[in-house]
Amino acid sequence: MQTLAPGLLVATPQLTDSNFRRSVILMLEHSEGGSMGLIINRGAALTLGELAKNQSLEIAPERVNQPVFMGGPVENHRGFVLHNDERVTEKHEVVPGLFLSLTLDTLGPLLKNPAAHLRFCLGYAGWGPQQLESELSAGSWLYAEASARPVLEGDPGLLWDSTIRSIGVDPAMLLKGKGLN
Repeated sequence: MQTLAPGLLVATPQLTDSNFRRSVILMLEHSEGGSMGLIINRGAALTLGELAKNQSLEIAPERVNQPVFMGGPVENHRGFVLHNDERVTEKHEVVPGLFLSLTLDTLGPLLKNPAAHLRFCLGYAGWGPQQLESELSAGSWLYAEASARPVLEGDPGLLWDSTIRSIGVDPAMLLKGKGLN
């Protein structure tokens, strides 16, 4: 079984499910038991400032208006922190320079540190055994290599286009090829 994690899944135009339309997903787990990832380009109706206030956390002024992201439709009350701060104790390295943390104890210091890059995601995308392989076979997803910079610093509104271009596909041709123009 080819592993898709870590990597990026990019929704193709024929994937019309509103949860995943034009999504870029950072894959964190892919095994025979199922798959899990975080949508990294869909903002939520919540800012980091509002989140910090709700959790009674301090926040650097530069972060107040930064968006929270909808990581996926599963357990959307659960938070996932993607960041580049090597000094954080509780972390798992996803790809070089990109870490995943899961606790409020980790989020607090990151919110106060304006130098660290971070994306806070609520919820995750999940697939049961063989479900993702079936969707890949149906042409619903494209695969791209993951790296820290686009995940943490890429403009969410441009990430779908730029990720597709990074694998040598012109998004306009992809759309034309499916008769959606």
